[in-house]
Amino acid sequence: MQKTAREIAEILHGWVEGDEKVVLKGLAKIEEAGPSDLTFLANPAYESHLYATNASAAIVAEGFKPTQGLPNQLSLVRVKDPYAAFTSLLQWATEKAPMAHGIHPTAAISADAQISDECYIGAFVQIESGASVAENCEIHSHSIIGAGSQVGSGTIIQNGVYIGKESIVGSHCIVQPGAVIGSDGFGFAPQSDERYEKIPQLGNVVIGDNCEIGATTTIDRATLGSTRIGNGVKLDNQIQVAHNVTIGENTVIAAQTGIAGSTAIGSNCMIGGQVGFAGHISVADGVKVAAQSGVTKSIKEPNTTWQGTPAAPIKQYQLQQIELRKLLKNSALDRIEHLEKQVKG
Repeated sequence: MQKTAREIAEILHGWVEGDEKVVLKGLAKIEEAGPSDLTFLANPAYESHLYATNASAAIVAEGFKPTQGLPNQLSLVRVKDPYAAFTSLLQWATEKAPMAHGIHPTAAISADAQISDECYIGAFVQIESGASVAENCEIHSHSIIGAGSQVGSGTIIQNGVYIGKESIVGSHCIVQPGAVIGSDGFGFAPQSDERYEKIPQLGNVVIGDNCEIGATTTIDRATLGSTRIGNGVKLDNQIQVAHNVTIGENTVIAAQTGIAGSTAIGSNCMIGGQVGFAGHISVADGVKVAAQSGVTKSIKEPNTTWQGTPAAPIKQYQLQQIELRKLLKNSALDRIEHLEKQVKG
């Protein structure tokens, strides 16, 4: 990147306060930025760094008012939403040209697979019978597209991804390295002799458009029917989605979350890291669940926030923690120690 502050402001629909002609060559965190870097201030907790930064320019809110003197070299690029603007700038700076269309000679493609001429197929990719790959897709090395599976237009399948038979991945998705889509669900029937008999998993996985599936995340095929991931869902790394789960549109889930079978999570939810969901429950639209919580029953109230194990409405959980600390502070052990001190005294 090599743009003047004025050119950056034009890209972000903002304006410059300071030197419009200063040349910016890189993007950096506010506390680490150096000369010719562009940074941003969105969180007030980082404001103190602005007054000591070595950056040449910073993206700030339209109404931001400095409480100290700014560094002499610093220009401000004022925008409506600094975080959104910086995100857009990162996307612009990292935008790359599509991979050249073509199929690597080491790729193994079934004769009856349907592959668009306008896609990239990398080294050692395997595409099985009846699968289809639409235009402008990228299937990177060592990935497997199972029999009868479909990959929508503009989707990027990164290295080492497994997409099981009859899975459907929508358009303009990104599947990060090592993800597994359409593996067998965890289904075993207990027998009279204490053995477990595997239950055949006959369903599939259906992923909507504009989704992102994180590295080494696993999404199991349904026992019957479909495991469904709605449009716009973003799954972080190392998430487990069990058989017959449904996740509504535009829900985001952080790393190491586990969702047990047949659970339904609504649209526009925000789930923190390491959250566990019991099976056969439902979560209403717009629900937020704090990290490391355990959701053991259905959450029926939309747009609520939950925390703890078992998860409770966040204010209730916080009150419980306050009362617990009071209880520990005034415990019987403390009282015994106090009495011992009085006796010895």
